[in-house]
Amino acid sequence: MNQSSILHGKRAIVFGAGGSVGAAVAKEFATQGAEVFMAGRTQGSVDEAARQILRTGGMAHAAVLDALDEAAVESYISGIVNQTGGIDIVFNAVGPQAREYGNGKNALEIDIEEFMVPVTTVLKSQFITARACARHMVKQRSGVIIFLTGGPARAHVEGTTAIGAAFGAIESHTRNLALDISPAGVRVVCVRSSAMTDSRTIRQTIEAMISKIGMTKDQMAARLAGLTMLKVSASVSDTARVATFLASDHAHMMTGTVLNSTGGAVAD
Repeated sequence: MNQSSILHGKRAIVFGAGGSVGAAVAKEFATQGAEVFMAGRTQGSVDEAARQILRTGGMAHAAVLDALDEAAVESYISGIVNQTGGIDIVFNAVGPQAREYGNGKNALEIDIEEFMVPVTTVLKSQFITARACARHMVKQRSGVIIFLTGGPARAHVEGTTAIGAAFGAIESHTRNLALDISPAGVRVVCVRSSAMTDSRTIRQTIEAMISKIGMTKDQMAARLAGLTMLKVSASVSDTARVATFLASDHAHMMTGTVLNSTGGAVAD
């Protein structure tokens, strides 16, 4: 492994590593020199993502884990700390399928159960995994916790009421958690991406929208790209590279903040 890689020698945990975003982030972390511990709910997908890293000479370990199971998360993280001596980076890409929380529906059409799905999955999981890692990071007085949100955290497109509420809460949590633990040397940051058209969530959202408004997939993808100032949609690889920068020492003065990676879809 190239010692000039920006994450050389780092130990990273990626939750939701079997999904499109989590796998992309894990691969980029490994490419940049990190030893990556990959946790996901589906054995086959997380194993395959780990194998891809191993085939290219990276360091990866796969595990099956429910990131909503607080006791299981605590045990998993403690095991890694006992094995390696610490944790340097944690990234969580866990999330439900878009159809489970009514993505694409008008707010008046969403029932309370759909609205609460992102809160009881995305937000809850982010808190469980971040807090568990933070307890170890505070003791070692170093580490980076990276959250993930999207443009709906700053309302800019219709049909994203439920996920937008959860994303907004995560961005607030980023700032509040940083206030509590950054004095101990632990950074807390967040990536806000625009719609990643090669991710499962956005593919499902496109399918739901085209059936309602009569667009083709290509037309819907072009509409999403048009929401950005760059007129280009984000990819999971784009988000992975941004997360890798935030995880590196190049971003050592960044904490309690959200890095806007929406291509101008949302202006700060």
